[in-house]
Formats: sequence, C-alpha cells, structure tokens
Amino acid sequence: MTGMRIALASDHAGFRYKAMLGSLLAARGYEIVDYGTESETPVDYPEVVRPAAVAVAQGVCQRGIVVGGSGNGEAMAANRHRGVRCAVCWNDESARLARAHNDANMISLGQRLLAEDAVQRIVESWLVTPFEGGRHARRIALLDR
Repeated sequence: MTGMRIALASDHAGFRYKAMLGSLLAARGYEIVDYGTESETPVDYPEVVRPAAVAVAQGVCQRGIVVGGSGNGEAMAANRHRGVRCAVCWNDESARLARAHNDANMISLGQRLLAEDAVQRIVESWLVTPFEGGRHARRIALLDR
C-alpha cells in the first residue's frame, strides 16, 4: 500500500540496511519517517527505537521497521510501547506470519544475520500481507488487555 507512512530506525549496527530500506521504500511510494541513527557511530538502540515505536503506537506512522545487529534488542525496545507489536523476522515466511497471525505493525531485522536481498523480501512480504483477523484478532485483544 503505497503512501503508507513507515517509521524507520536503527542503531549503528543496522545503519547500512536502514539507509538501503529508506531509499528503496521511498522509491516505491512509501512515506518514510527516519528516526535515526545517521551513521555507524555507536549509539544506544533504545534511544533511536523509542521515537519510532511511539510514532507507531500513536498512529503517526502506520508501520515501523527497526534494524540492529541481531534485531532482538530493537524488538524488545519497541514492544515496551502499548499498541506496538514488533516481530523479529528472519525470512519472508516469518514476516508473512507476523502480519497474517499477529498483526505486526513493526518488524525488527538483524543486519549481521541477514543478507540484503533477504531483508528486501522480508519487508516486501510484511508490507503486502493483510491481517487475517478471526481467531487471531481474539489473541491480539488478549495482548492489549
């Protein structure tokens, strides 16, 4: 869905993929809001992930992508915010299921663990997959209680 506003953030270990994704998605018509970082100079991932997660939680951005070395810490930081469902994804099937079954509005990727072409497939799968609802909606409601 082009025109969608996507929050994008990374620490230093995910900077290269964040920059690549920002360019790629903007070229495809998505509106990118970049919350940093701006280089490979070391930063603390909670500081850059927090504003992106808040933007998704508040509806400023419809979706969010965070990138780190493994993606684990970034997902943990994002999931501290009520209304955020950030999934660590490692292939296009994990991304598809994160959307279809978990209504993931953010994903977290590990630059040190994933090839660039895999990251592109993961993001594409996540962006085009709709939430299935049904029994999954009940489970999402339980998360939000």
